[in-house]
Amino acid sequence: MTPVELSRTVLHAVRRAVEEGELSVAVPERVRVAPPGPGGCGDYATNVALQLARPAGQPALRVAEVLRARLMGAGGISEVVVTGPGFINFRVGGTAPGELVREILRRGERYGHGASLAGRDGGVVRLCAARDVRAVVHGDVLARLLRSQGASVRVSCVGPLEEGWRGVLEVRFDLPDSDDGQPGTDHPGNSHIDVRPVPAPADPLPLGRDAARWALLWPAPHDRPRIGEEHLVQRESNPLFRVRYAHARCRGLLRNAADLGFGPEPGAVEPRGAQKPQETQKTQETQVLLRALADHPRVLAAAAAHHAPDRLARHLVAVADAVLPLFPAVLPMGEEKPSAAHRARLALAVAAGTVLAGGLSLLGIDAPDHL
Repeated sequence: MTPVELSRTVLHAVRRAVEEGELSVAVPERVRVAPPGPGGCGDYATNVALQLARPAGQPALRVAEVLRARLMGAGGISEVVVTGPGFINFRVGGTAPGELVREILRRGERYGHGASLAGRDGGVVRLCAARDVRAVVHGDVLARLLRSQGASVRVSCVGPLEEGWRGVLEVRFDLPDSDDGQPGTDHPGNSHIDVRPVPAPADPLPLGRDAARWALLWPAPHDRPRIGEEHLVQRESNPLFRVRYAHARCRGLLRNAADLGFGPEPGAVEPRGAQKPQETQKTQETQVLLRALADHPRVLAAAAAHHAPDRLARHLVAVADAVLPLFPAVLPMGEEKPSAAHRARLALAVAAGTVLAGGLSLLGIDAPDHL
């Protein structure tokens, strides 16, 4: 179960509690779930009970127990625990990994795309970037992120784009540079966003498209980016290198497995039952990767809603770092024959590579199969 699916399940439980008269509140439009904080447990948690307690006129713990009763046994949820003043914690079911991998492979690079920001009444999000290299790259990527969540977007710049921004960074605005976005601005559903991140201290164009884009997008918009050759080095110290290297390794494993006569099949990655210490460590590493993959839709939605492409960049680094420990166990060793576990690990690696490729594409960065 992904965070988006879990959010919908919790929202359904709230709606049922209202319909059955146990809660007298307005049903929220959405429910936020996230990894549990200090004192929490399981895979995810939500504070929806605390948010509903005051309007419901009941203690948060009581609201949490009302919802817990409706969430126990829901498909994909194996455990529901109330902690602290009323946080609801979830442990997803054992079938979730295979289902998650199947969902990623089914949706491909569009995994995580949704309709949470789909405009109502024909509204359009109009982005207007300052005439600055970082602003136009942010505008370009924000448009991609917003569209990935169903928004209708138009982009403009306060002045003409420089040739290098088009030719090197491949910024593609869908309005003429001279268009100030005025037509249709009186539509009640429209929104207007000025894109003005802290400017770069130096010209990023000598870094080339991919490294320049990463250098401009990696820091938060209110932070000053660093423009230097550290974004070009082929070492683990370079986050962009780790992300692209992890993607290339995922693609390479798929090619190597095909040479050995087997392909990806989602399923149980680790053996069940008693495990040796090293196997327990591998299981924990796999869970870290699965949580990162399951969190991808939430990260995309948050990056779009908060106009923060750096959130996606940092998430891709987390996915890359989580998939690296999986690689040595994907292919059979020596005379070992491919097993169901090998096929499942390959499917998980391919899913991780798919998420990395999709995320890099939204950032306007190439995801090479060979590196």
